Amino acid sequence: MKTRILLSFLALLPGLIFSQTPLQNGIGNLYQLSNAKSRSVSPENLTGGKGQGGTTTLEKGSAAHAARELGQGWKVNPYVRIEPGTTFTMAEITGSGIINHIWMTPTGDYRLAIFRIYWDDEAEPSVEVPVGDFFCSGWGWGNEPQINSLAVCVNPQNGFNCYWPMPFHKKCKITMENKSAGRLILYYQVDYSETEIDSHASSFHAQFRRVNPTSYKEDYTIVDGIKGKGHYVGTYITHGANSAGWWGEGEVKFYLDGDTKFPTICGTGDEDYFNGSYGFEEHTDSLGKYHYTDFSTPYTGFHYIKDPANKSPQRRFGEYRWHIMDPVRFDKDLKVTIQLLGWQSEGRYLPLQDDMASVAYWYQTEPHNLFPKLPPVDKLVIKKE
Repeated sequence: MKTRILLSFLALLPGLIFSQTPLQNGIGNLYQLSNAKSRSVSPENLTGGKGQGGTTTLEKGSAAHAARELGQGWKVNPYVRIEPGTTFTMAEITGSGIINHIWMTPTGDYRLAIFRIYWDDEAEPSVEVPVGDFFCSGWGWGNEPQINSLAVCVNPQNGFNCYWPMPFHKKCKITMENKSAGRLILYYQVDYSETEIDSHASSFHAQFRRVNPTSYKEDYTIVDGIKGKGHYVGTYITHGANSAGWWGEGEVKFYLDGDTKFPTICGTGDEDYFNGSYGFEEHTDSLGKYHYTDFSTPYTGFHYIKDPANKSPQRRFGEYRWHIMDPVRFDKDLKVTIQLLGWQSEGRYLPLQDDMASVAYWYQTEPHNLFPKLPPVDKLVIKKE
């Protein structure tokens, strides 16, 4: 009897040791081996092919001049140049797998560098976001916060990192469009695993919106028109406050599965949803200059764009909230909004008309509804103060 039990255990052992999919990567199971194959796409290996890294010759390399005395294999092609009005395919992967990590550092106007991801045979993207906003740096070059979260990390100066797991069943295509009038320089790396993916695995999505200024006494829509089954996993907002005083009394609302006038989930205020309190310690000094307390944690964060001269007519903030431990689940449809409220005399709320941009992050079954068209260039860019 004991021999039979032992033989049964030994028969199961390969399955226990070798996981077929890396969907549960984490420190808790790093000891568990896998049959997945590690691959990476970068300018030094544009196909992700095995044994193909660093093979670019001097004749074709973007850094050929710097490597001219060393030759092939010596950082010959570490970046790509994306000309104005063109779209570059960063990665095109065939077969099933999962993206585990994306790193990049782009130059130029982040709002005019559009990051897109297409799953399987999609003609329209599941991710379509200006690159800075996708990486929680929506206020542009020189205004990148340092972010230490589980899903997105931003390291000095603009080391953009994404750790959202992104499975795909048949194909993955990642692109960057340069809508600016100047050349875009892009260093990047996409780390992924070739592996079998469960047929029930949902797809990652991210959608950008911007309204400047918002309409009077109307909620700002973070996302709408999501159809299908899935769960909402994150929000990033850039908020440009156009009025003096506190700007964050507005409630965040989740309309689930047929909700109409009233939502199922209704928060108690802006800084509450982003897990802060009491206006992020907003106060003014003797010169009338505003002060706040920035923070960055695994799940939430807040960042104030400093105005040393105290001359800007607009105060600018970035906020993120990841629903990693508390995903908002929906079966049929989802809409997410936020109110814009401050204070006026006699303890009354003041409806605001501010500069709002947002990224919604979620997983859902495919196919997904088409995204609204991105704003035109003049509505995307941030006004220089």
